[in-house]
Formats: sequence, structure tokens, C-alpha cells
Amino acid sequence: MRRHAARTRRGTAGSRRIPGWLSGALVLGAFAALVVAETRRPLRRPVEPKLRRDLRNLAVAALSAATLQVLEKPVVEPLARAVERRRFGLLQWLRLPRWLEVPLAAALMDYTLYLWHVLTHRVPFLWRLHVVHHADLDLSATTALRFHCAEMAVSVPWRAAQVALLGVGPRALSVWQTLLFASILFHHSNLRLPARLERRLVPFIVTPRMHGIHHSVVQAETDSNWSSGLTLWDRLHRTLRLDVPQERVTIGVPAWRDPAAVTLPRLLAMPFARQPPSFVFPAGQRDFGDCASRSEPPLSARRRRSSAGLQRAP
Repeated sequence: MRRHAARTRRGTAGSRRIPGWLSGALVLGAFAALVVAETRRPLRRPVEPKLRRDLRNLAVAALSAATLQVLEKPVVEPLARAVERRRFGLLQWLRLPRWLEVPLAAALMDYTLYLWHVLTHRVPFLWRLHVVHHADLDLSATTALRFHCAEMAVSVPWRAAQVALLGVGPRALSVWQTLLFASILFHHSNLRLPARLERRLVPFIVTPRMHGIHHSVVQAETDSNWSSGLTLWDRLHRTLRLDVPQERVTIGVPAWRDPAAVTLPRLLAMPFARQPPSFVFPAGQRDFGDCASRSEPPLSARRRRSSAGLQRAP
């Protein structure tokens, strides 16, 4: 009886979430550090005034955060407790030791988030929501938080399915959420890392240069680098691209290149308004091949430059 009680106490302690204050402090600390760092070592020159753009992104983020509090948290957190209590889902059936279960759960959550990210680009309805994130004319730490509240709302069933089918308990869920926030803040940041350091990081985790390619106005580049944490998933699915130099990356979506088209009211209304073809410029150019604002060789010629990109990052 005593041994059973001790095991129960150890199991309960091991299943607790990371304290909210600790997770919040880590994420806020990472955000503050990256905001300072990217102003000192910027990777790309800004298109819009930074303060105005950051405030707009944070306003969008505030609505998304409220949506998650109202819709996701009351569903996902009790579900994670139920999954662990009833031993439901893949990881619970395997009965792994805690030191293995938590990192494996984080990795599987990361992989299934990769799949969700692909869907947000491939499914027209989801892209209508996700395009708000991509329509940012610059890329920085605040872009990591700029997701339309409607996208957050429709992602709740996917998140619930991740937790239930994978068997993700409260501790693993909170670890993954903390790591995810830190990761997306990092790779969306406009931080110019030393090229040698970034080349060493990118085989393992998503980096600012790598994710910048995903936010390119060129559709063939946007349709790559979908990983959010580990780059392993892009490698497995052969969607990894490291061959585009950053000076040739223009951030945004062609249909929304005018700053007047991405004001806060228009961003909030964007999923519900009539949308032009995303990757056609207002003047009719496609991608940036014939757009005078991008001084680079045509797309086909640029693809032949195999030594470019992170292999020789600027």
C-alpha cells in the first residue's frame, strides 16, 4: 500500500505542467532578448516603420491569445490530464519512462504541427486564415505571434487530436508549448547570426535564414521549410530549401505588397473579404521574376546557383 501510494505521488508529481509563471518568464525573456538583438544585428532591412508594425502585430496576437484562452485551454489541458489518467493514446500505451516520454511527445507534437502547417498552405480555406501571418512585409519576433484569431480557433480540433491520439500528458504538453514559443520567436526574428553558427544549427533546428525563405514572395520558396522546431521533418519530406541567399528574399505575399493593404482593420477582415490570387502581384507579375523592385536574376537562372544560401550565408 505504501509503495503504491509512493508511486502514485511520484506519478502525480511527474505529470504536473511546467508552472505558468516559469513558462511565461522563459518566453517573455526570449522575446525581449530577440527584440533587442534583432535591432542590433538585423538580417534584413525593414520595409515598414518598426514601432507601428510591431504594435499592429501585437494587437493581432492579443486577439489570438484571448481566443486560445477561451477555446483551446479549456479543451486541451483537461484532455491532457484525462489522457494520462486513463492511459490513452500512443505514448501512454507504450508506458515509457518519463525521461523518454516527454522528449518523444515534444518531437511527435512538432511533427504533427509540421503536417498542420502544410495543410494551412494547401487547403484554400485554411490559407485564407494563414495568409494574415504571411502578409507581413517584414519578418521579426512579433511576426511569430501574428496569427489571425480565426486560425487559432479552427486549430483547436487539430491540437486536441494531437494530444489524444499521441497520448500527450500535461508535463509533455507544457514542455512542448514552451519550446514551440521559444522556437518560433527565434526563427521569425530578424536576427543576423554569424553564418558559421547558423550553418551548424540548421541541421537540427529552424533558423532565421531558413524560415525567411518560407516567408518569401516566391511561391516555390514559400512552399518549403514548413518545420517549426526540428528541421528533421523538412528533410524527411524533402521540403528543405537552403539555397536562397537572404539578399534575394523579399518578405510577404505578392497580392498584399501595399502597406495600406495590411493595416490592422484590413488584417482582421482579410479572411472574410474577397481575396485576389495570393501569388500574383497587383500589376499582373507572378512571383518576382518580372518585378522591377527585386534586383536579381530570373527565378530559373537563380536556381542554378547551387552554392548560394545557407551553404554560403551572408
